[in-house]
Amino acid sequence: MVRAVVYEAEIRHVRSGERAYALRHRTYLWLVDLDELPRFPAPLRFLARFEARDHFGGRSATIRAGLERFLAARGAGLPPGSRVLMLAHARVLGLVFNPLSVYWCHGPDGSLRQVVAELHNTYGERHCYLLGPQAAQGTARVAKEFYASPFLDVDGDYRMRLPVPGEHLALSVCLSGGADGARLTATVRGRRRASGLAGLLRASLRHPWPTAAVAVAIRHHRVRLWLRGLPVRPRPRHDPQEGLR
Repeated sequence: MVRAVVYEAEIRHVRSGERAYALRHRTYLWLVDLDELPRFPAPLRFLARFEARDHFGGRSATIRAGLERFLAARGAGLPPGSRVLMLAHARVLGLVFNPLSVYWCHGPDGSLRQVVAELHNTYGERHCYLLGPQAAQGTARVAKEFYASPFLDVDGDYRMRLPVPGEHLALSVCLSGGADGARLTATVRGRRRASGLAGLLRASLRHPWPTAAVAVAIRHHRVRLWLRGLPVRPRPRHDPQEGLR
């Protein structure tokens, strides 16, 4: 049973269409049970913390409570005894940024009931997609509803493949069908490493401040795209979803 597992991962973004572009970033991610979040010795907690304010509406007592509130608002509440796994960055040195967090919701019998993809942008906004178990078993298709990149309009469709991680991590999100003709494919590939404290120390030595690195890399590539002449799309007013307010 998963308690806290580290995946050393490579994240790739490939943009085709107008001004094709590709980027690659190495990091590590945690797969944790929301009912048994890891709590490390006090001197090391600055290296990995999981806090409710970093997910969903940010106002619930726990991450699990925030997820339950989101699901309940859509009539998809989980029965007692359900178990939820979350893949995300932890808060490191007081900073966290999760472009994508994924939640796999299992019923009391172990069957997968729901998959939730939570997106964050660099403007401090969040949006969740309720995908159903097909996202883990094949591909889930959902309309884009959230301004995630300043170079892409809020249109088109996502196709998400989010299988439950095992020894390997292999996620993909493909955006297509937008009015600007651009196509974006993001992949997360990784391998399971040591869990618990050993995994934390090894990953921290290899990637000392991963959350800051992600935020800096996004802004760096944003400037490069802007310098290449890619037009910035206007950001619409963000209305938080029911269950995230």
